[in-house]
Amino acid sequence: MTRGTRLAEANMMVPRLAAGGFSRWTVVLADYWTLTKPEVNFLILITTFAGFYLASPASHWRILLLFNTLVGTMLVASGTGTLNQYIERCFDSQMRRTAQRPLPAGRINPSRALWFGVVLSVAGGLYLAVLVNFLASLLALLTLSTYLLLYTPLKRKTPLCTLVGALPGAAPPLIGWAGASGSLSAEAWVLYAILFLWQFPHFMAIAWMYREDYARAGYRTLPLGERQGRFMAWQTIVFSLALIPVSLGPALLHRAGLVYFVGVFVLSSGFFYYAARLAFCRTNTTARRLLFASIVYLPLIFALMMFAKT
Repeated sequence: MTRGTRLAEANMMVPRLAAGGFSRWTVVLADYWTLTKPEVNFLILITTFAGFYLASPASHWRILLLFNTLVGTMLVASGTGTLNQYIERCFDSQMRRTAQRPLPAGRINPSRALWFGVVLSVAGGLYLAVLVNFLASLLALLTLSTYLLLYTPLKRKTPLCTLVGALPGAAPPLIGWAGASGSLSAEAWVLYAILFLWQFPHFMAIAWMYREDYARAGYRTLPLGERQGRFMAWQTIVFSLALIPVSLGPALLHRAGLVYFVGVFVLSSGFFYYAARLAFCRTNTTARRLLFASIVYLPLIFALMMFAKT
């Protein structure tokens, strides 16, 4: 082999090595992104934005404050998602739907994930405290601690974990409201109540679809034996039915007009229809349809509220 040939081959190796290094970094970044649970954060940011928008005076719209509220909330939510996956990594490895997550699959070292989650959480809390206000920071960190210290361990002890988890799960609109106004009003708690009730049929759809997976990992999201169907049915029916009058609250209190009333009534009734279908026809197909309906329902309800304000 001539010297020129060796040089040519060496030059050809450089882009291949560079491409390989770039590809590895892309995979690593994607795994860390997955740790933050971006699909959950999307709904969190929507409801935080709605809370901020509805609390803001129409004549005084503050873009920078909104940006800081969303960034701080996203950091704390990302830290919460990461720490949750760190705590549950051994159990996730026993479930088909979560076995390929970065931690149970061994692609990220647990200690690095722990520090990543801690840094995100602390940074988000400080960000909100300094650039937004103390109340927004307090609500975000209270949400994190309740989710990780109460809800997460209770998932392996009692089906009532859903009730406990719904308490911090409904906090994002409160954080948005606090970010805009520095306080919480009755209207903020209406948003909280809507999100609180919405979580039960939403999570029951997930719990029913993956009930065997959850049971394999020792999660008590549903009771054992024949009671699990009845438990899922009453939680789905009762809370989706309660969602109708609660979501109509702003219209009944003369805080929203006819368009809001009709739109919310149609959406909430449709959501209840899919919930009832799952309660009486307990299949994975009906559970999947309810899950999809819940994901569509929530942003539309909050969008209607924002539209009614204008």
